[in-house]
Amino acid sequence: MTDDPGSPRVPASPGVPTSADDQRPDPRAALVEVRRQIAKTVVGQDGAVTGLVVALVTGGHVLLEGVPGVAKTLLVRTLAASLSLQARRIQFTPDLMPGDVTGSLVFDARSTEFTFRQGPVFTNLLLADEINRTPPKTQSALLEAMQERQVTVDGSPHPLPDPFLVAATQNPVEFEGTYALPEAQRDRFMLALVMGVPSQPEEVEMLTRHAHGFDPQDLLGAGVRPVAGPEELAAARQAVRQVTVRPEVVSYIVAVCRATRSSPAVRLGASPRAATALLSAAQAWAWLSGREYVTPDDVQALAHPTLRHRLVLSTEAQMDGVEVDAVLESVLAGAPVPAMSRT
Repeated sequence: MTDDPGSPRVPASPGVPTSADDQRPDPRAALVEVRRQIAKTVVGQDGAVTGLVVALVTGGHVLLEGVPGVAKTLLVRTLAASLSLQARRIQFTPDLMPGDVTGSLVFDARSTEFTFRQGPVFTNLLLADEINRTPPKTQSALLEAMQERQVTVDGSPHPLPDPFLVAATQNPVEFEGTYALPEAQRDRFMLALVMGVPSQPEEVEMLTRHAHGFDPQDLLGAGVRPVAGPEELAAARQAVRQVTVRPEVVSYIVAVCRATRSSPAVRLGASPRAATALLSAAQAWAWLSGREYVTPDDVQALAHPTLRHRLVLSTEAQMDGVEVDAVLESVLAGAPVPAMSRT
């Protein structure tokens, strides 16, 4: 098994215009350099790398799914090291409490008042490692943070830093001691990226690096350095929002999402939030590819990672062994594609 076929892939070195301002690197060039930094530690997994970059430039969150040992945590750690942003990691466990994530009120003996002590969620890049190992009550502590970029404690809102991105990992094949993410939680993730076992040449390259002394715990020793920060990400997000989306492409996105709701294999289809996420992801994909307009091909490239985790299959489909990606393939095959996709 190789990279997830439904994950987007952007060329490693697309045509990148230079910045007119010598003091401010071009944001697209900076994000290409982020990909190069990640390649210093992670072999392959191009789809997951691109998905994380798409999330960075759209303000979305990412769910990384894969069996143990495919570099899910290493990928997020390297991404954090390549950015001039604050990053924190939470190891989700069965005994983790909501306050351990968001923070809690602490009594101050000097002032005889309760003060709010921030939790690890107050950061730019949050690695929620093995998020499905904690009960739904604690998982839900992230709902407000992911959607509204704030945490409310005792009726008082506390804004989170900007930018703010949650990258969560989970093992899809181990069920003992795990809790399925609620639909509302899964819908907050913009993308669900499946990280497969590397190909034979990629695995040889990985072992060769280890044989030559590569230490996945020593990112600095691997040469990973910060190459982008808040300014580049803000400029990238502004540029992505300016990517043109023609009416026929908007109608195509709506048709794809509505088709998931009417599929006999689906009990819960893509929500309007999912349609909005697919639109934003397609804009980011087009911009990263060096274009200023979205085509239906961009929508097709992002449909799987944007929609797969939001669909709930019917009981009959699950009993028949139907997979979500197969349903999405059928939906995409049946949705009329605007002619501009070939232009």
